[in-house]
Amino acid sequence: MVYQYQNDIVIVDTGLMFPEEEMLGIDLVIPDMSYLEENRKKIKAIVLTHGHEDHIGAVTYLLKRINVPVYGTRLTLGFLEHKLNEHKILKSATLIPITPEDNLKLGKFTLEFFRVSHSTYDCVGIILRTPVGIIIHTGDFKIDQTPIDGQLIDFHRLAALGQEGVLALLADSTNVEKEGYSISEREVGDALDEIFRSAKKKLIVAAFSSSIPRIQQVINVAHKYNRKLLINGLSMERNSQIAHKLGYLNIPKGILISLDQYRHSQPKKVVVLTTGSQGEPMSSLSRIAVGTHKQISIDPGDTVIISAKMIPGNERPINRTINHLFKLGAEVFFEKVSEIHVSGHASKEDLKLVLNLIKPKYFIPIHGEYRHLIRHGQLAEAVGIARKNIFIMENGDRLDLTASGKCKLKRGAVSAGKVFVDGKGVGDIEDVVLRDRQHLSQDGMVIVVMVIKKQTGKLVQQPDIITRGFIHVKESDSMITQIIQVANGVIESSTTIESGDWTITKTNVRNAIRKFIFKKTNRRPVILPFIIEI
Repeated sequence: MVYQYQNDIVIVDTGLMFPEEEMLGIDLVIPDMSYLEENRKKIKAIVLTHGHEDHIGAVTYLLKRINVPVYGTRLTLGFLEHKLNEHKILKSATLIPITPEDNLKLGKFTLEFFRVSHSTYDCVGIILRTPVGIIIHTGDFKIDQTPIDGQLIDFHRLAALGQEGVLALLADSTNVEKEGYSISEREVGDALDEIFRSAKKKLIVAAFSSSIPRIQQVINVAHKYNRKLLINGLSMERNSQIAHKLGYLNIPKGILISLDQYRHSQPKKVVVLTTGSQGEPMSSLSRIAVGTHKQISIDPGDTVIISAKMIPGNERPINRTINHLFKLGAEVFFEKVSEIHVSGHASKEDLKLVLNLIKPKYFIPIHGEYRHLIRHGQLAEAVGIARKNIFIMENGDRLDLTASGKCKLKRGAVSAGKVFVDGKGVGDIEDVVLRDRQHLSQDGMVIVVMVIKKQTGKLVQQPDIITRGFIHVKESDSMITQIIQVANGVIESSTTIESGDWTITKTNVRNAIRKFIFKKTNRRPVILPFIIEI
């Protein structure tokens, strides 16, 4: 999110998204940053609300282009430091820790902060005091009356701001469709306690590695039932170490064990805390479920807890993992059958409360699917905000806010979109490449290699046919023979024999084979003709 007043820009969060199913081979998706590059001299800072990937994941890519200070709470910056170190830009970065009591002067902006609850620790909302009025940006939040760390959302501060007068509120919309009030994180602890108490053998718990409150509850209940804890999975180990080092995670002395100690422990005396709650193919839990993990296995009578929400789109791999675990004889607890997960986002009644406390003149719902933004706008209208003062924005839109009330939404005013990260390549993969990958994944590929004599333009030998993802050559000799005949026919009728110029011939071969294959199979594989001159 970019806030701009004249020549001053403040960026709030710089996150990434993970690739959707059709983004074959793509590792990450980051925002189009061209507007920021064009206005680099105006940028005062990046300010982070919390340490989740969809809020800090693209900071490294931005800092490689524009070196500006980054402000965030200690835990948020702790997570970010590791990323910057991996990208070898930590030494050149300027990271400045903030607390909810701090004030920042960034050009014409004065920033204040207020504490919020979420599914990780050290989360803040932001108060931007501008020449035209106060703007509040909640970040991701929920209202938890009994948070694990005892840090309540600052209701008094929000109410005082409401009395002072708030020009605009930008609020999290993710759970607007969920009725009632948010459930406290402590209720997960009660559910975990019940499962741990009845478990007879080994316990395996899968959770998000950034969910430090959940990790703390697993540690607490493991300690209560005298079980040793093995933390497994790269991101789980790393985030736990960062949180413990910074004092956000309390780990009783002697509870942690190594893999070697785990192998020599009684099953009823251990808990494994691991990654893989979304069924990721290479995650620890997925490898455990299919028996390919080298150190950890499932035995009949073991208990597995998947303490995370099924993110839409991940249902299939998660269900596949659960099925494998059941086949191995495990008892599996997950969100649909047990209260072992609660959301980190505010439900409908919580959102109403925040709207009524702050009483903004203008309201802009953020975070969530487009339908969530619409629903949140309707909710704001229901509590008394005028429809004309509610703005539903999309990426690239610009909202001009003025103290006089003359506000205007400009659609597509700024260059915006998705930039694909594929390996070390950033932005070099475009939609046409993804379409080619999708095409290859659906219909395969046929390579036609033709050796032609330079002087005569005639074939020296029969074309070689190589297929991938189309047909198995040994089982389809008749098909291959017919493809060879089609290629022969095109070469024999070709009049293009000038050395080095086989463009027309290759195009004719491609078109003839494509037409033949579609007629025979109703499929359209990628056809790649190669001509070798001798």
